[in-house]
Amino acid sequence: MTIQLSHSKRFHASRRNRFGIVLGALLCAPLFLTACEDDDEEQVTSEDHPIIFAHRGASGYLPDHTLEGYEKAIELGADYIEPDLVMTKDGILVSRHEPNITTTTNVKDHPEFADRKKTMIVDGIEEEGWFVSDFTLAELKTLKAVQPLAERDQSHNGKFDVPTFEEILQLLIAQRSETGRKIGIIPELKHSTYHQDLGLEMEDELLRLLDKYSLNSADSNVIIQSFEVANLKYLNSKTEVQLVQLIDASGLKLDGTIDNVPPLNQPYDFEVNGDNRTYLDMLTSAGLAEIKTYADIIGPWKAYIVGSKGTDANGDGKADDVTGDGLVDERDRTLAEPTTLITDAHQAGLKVVPFTFRNEPRRLASDYQNDPVKEYQYFFELGVDGLFTDFTDTAIKARNAYYQ
Repeated sequence: MTIQLSHSKRFHASRRNRFGIVLGALLCAPLFLTACEDDDEEQVTSEDHPIIFAHRGASGYLPDHTLEGYEKAIELGADYIEPDLVMTKDGILVSRHEPNITTTTNVKDHPEFADRKKTMIVDGIEEEGWFVSDFTLAELKTLKAVQPLAERDQSHNGKFDVPTFEEILQLLIAQRSETGRKIGIIPELKHSTYHQDLGLEMEDELLRLLDKYSLNSADSNVIIQSFEVANLKYLNSKTEVQLVQLIDASGLKLDGTIDNVPPLNQPYDFEVNGDNRTYLDMLTSAGLAEIKTYADIIGPWKAYIVGSKGTDANGDGKADDVTGDGLVDERDRTLAEPTTLITDAHQAGLKVVPFTFRNEPRRLASDYQNDPVKEYQYFFELGVDGLFTDFTDTAIKARNAYYQ
């Protein structure tokens, strides 16, 4: 049986014995981790160490994709902020995690938009809700952002606007001036084929805005990412900024290996074009070599680097509730052997930046003993070039402690 998990990535075979020793040390030596709590510790920068990407802003603390969230992430030390981009009816790029804004805004509380609720097909999957492409920017600005995860702080719901990409760029430039740091931005183009089918062209508008703010250059600290391929190949011919090929998956098997089944087993533009290659195929030597022809970085779900295994004591094909808390989550799983993805990607000339790292114990394999710092430091030891996190402050503390 497939266990649905939050996404992740891969690993160095030649250093496995060393990694096992290091992970054991991290799990058994609490003194090593006390540096993470030292407010006077020296700050480690991203110049020589993994880059910390603030996933959707400060999404562990504030609603996703808000100016306040991005500013908070910068305050916490993020090297890059990450806006997901979708497009309004009138062709404006705005930051939402998905075209469907049912769970990320208070749209359901606006009776004037009740008739906009509908069913749409997004990347081959039927969804019901309210969709950005049915709203003008002026209409969207009447809505407010909400925290989509029930277990996180809901007290900021209804306070913050849905920002445009241009507003985020303006914030970035202001923050660079205020902090003296060349903070980066890594926008993700969400569902490019879906938008194209609606007559909305995201890529050219993205480039236009980068040009407008003098950010469309190799040294601008701008990186663009996508789960699809055709849009990255197009952008590769139009810009010198770095590009990330994101690598998704539908989940993990009980043995800790990737479950290579639909719907998240291949780029959607591959499906549309009848290309049977999957994300796993893209991570072979030949696949990585092809990615290198149009991108600079791969961004895999972190389980492609090191997955987690469940147990099935009664043979029913379902993961056991090892902790006995009535739930089956990451706390009931143990780490699998790391893969060779990091080594393979580096040999192909690609950097590796996995997603997504989170603090909640239910999202941490039992090996980490409910301590997210241990997960970060394990992946640093494996050799990642950066990572996406909902909790920038935790990632920064882990990086400072590990690299001192």
